[in-house]
Amino acid sequence: MLIQVVHSHPLQDSYNHALFRTIVDTLARRHQVIATDLDREGFSPVMTEAERRSYYQGPYAEEGVARLVADLRRADGIIFCFPHWWFSMPATIKGYFDRVWAPGTAFVHDLAGARIKPFLTNIRLFGVVTSYGSPWWLTRIVMQDPGRKVLFRALKPMCGPAVRSFYLAHYDMDRSTPMSRQAFLERVRARVAGL
Repeated sequence: MLIQVVHSHPLQDSYNHALFRTIVDTLARRHQVIATDLDREGFSPVMTEAERRSYYQGPYAEEGVARLVADLRRADGIIFCFPHWWFSMPATIKGYFDRVWAPGTAFVHDLAGARIKPFLTNIRLFGVVTSYGSPWWLTRIVMQDPGRKVLFRALKPMCGPAVRSFYLAHYDMDRSTPMSRQAFLERVRARVAGL
């Protein structure tokens, strides 16, 4: 299986980057891996004028993200690894979805029917490994987990109905301990090793 791991965090010495390295290294034992570190690659989250103008009129102007589009089109699975800040994904990951998960790649517009048709039927695995500064109850109950909703209600459905998925989150990072971080890292390693 070819699995792309898409990561975003500005600090290479962060806990989140350690999660990314754990995912990539663990997957590489049994699968082919495309390790995509958006921050280290200097990815710009800003949609260009050409990209936006072509969004509905097609074909989508994907030249600025052609390699990322090609990786997504050939992957069998995708795992995202990033922190949640202010209960949402960082701008780099949001820009990745805006620019790469575009018409002709992630979906096809049916403007007359006012809907979109999923187009990433090659993706059979959709995973997320993330962290939140807040405790689980604040994220899930009070804020109703807006980032997770976007991932699983808007993006995962672009992969078609048979996609397998998982979501692993380390909550309360602001008060985490070396023990809680290590326990979560081992949980991630075990989940990914079973793929």
